[in-house]
Amino acid sequence: MTSSASSAASAASWPVLVVTSRCPCQSGETYGSCCGRLHNSPFHDAAARAVTAERLMRSRYSAFVVGDERYLLESWHPSTRPSTLELDPAQRWFGLEIRRTTLGGLLDSTGTVEFVAKFRLDGQVSEQHETSRFVRLDSRWVYLDGA
Repeated sequence: MTSSASSAASAASWPVLVVTSRCPCQSGETYGSCCGRLHNSPFHDAAARAVTAERLMRSRYSAFVVGDERYLLESWHPSTRPSTLELDPAQRWFGLEIRRTTLGGLLDSTGTVEFVAKFRLDGQVSEQHETSRFVRLDSRWVYLDGA
């Protein structure tokens, strides 16, 4: 990392969203009634659980927006979850497009979500195009991996 990139990263901080903010997952709901409800509750709380694979994917995207490493790790399958996660607050996520969802519904045990997420880092706009796989573990959706 260059000195200027290091300075930019250390000067950056995570966006703080209030419950009335528009949710970054682009559901059209407020953060408090959408992803914030999931982020601010214990992951194993049955009342605050993503009911579909797409809903979990959207909440994970929002966790990247606000830098919620705890939520990302808790919603990751134990067999593929890293021991730590270090997000860069200088990387700003600003757009999500869901391209396709396969299975991942209320009665399914597996599902995939293809998406494109846009971000800005060091003045450059880029995107992450991924098809994420999700599985149910103890009756809740978790992220397995992506390609």
